[in-house]
Amino acid sequence: MSSLEGENVHYNFADSAPGGLVPSINQPTLSNNFGEISSLDKVRDILFGGQMRELEKKFTRLEERLLKECNSLRDETKKRLDYLENYIKNEIEAVNDQVKSEQSKREEALTTLSEEQKNINNSLERKFSQFDEQTATKTRELREQILNQSQSLQDDIRQKYEEILALLQRESQEIRSEKTDRSTLAAMFTELAIRLNSRQ
Repeated sequence: MSSLEGENVHYNFADSAPGGLVPSINQPTLSNNFGEISSLDKVRDILFGGQMRELEKKFTRLEERLLKECNSLRDETKKRLDYLENYIKNEIEAVNDQVKSEQSKREEALTTLSEEQKNINNSLERKFSQFDEQTATKTRELREQILNQSQSLQDDIRQKYEEILALLQRESQEIRSEKTDRSTLAAMFTELAIRLNSRQ
């Protein structure tokens, strides 16, 4: 605590020059005030000196304790933050590794699926090609069979036509021969009738 705290210092001002004020200190009053201040400090030191020193010691110990606690708390906080930072880094690395692993597995799966799709497409193309070839072969064979059957049917029809034609020719000849015999018979009957008529 300041030794001048709570005390009044009196200043007297007098004109030292025209237009200005210069303070003038009353020397006996100031000397008396310093004496009173000194005696008050002694009284205060007697009454409160021990308590003030004890309080200062307590404050000093408390400040040291606070500093130690702050340092300890700072160190502990730093350790925890370092641990937390390492933990977060490890977790992030683990997640990154897991993501990379999953991405690699997915890429492998996609590659496998792509290869399988290519194989399926190639197999389908081969099957379609074989089917086209088989269809062309079957169509060609069917055309040949139809052509052969048509030729055979035409041959049969021609043969039947020739047989029918020959039969018709024979029948026609027979009819013609029968007509000739009838004409001869009629002539004979006519001649006979004439002869019979002449005899009568």
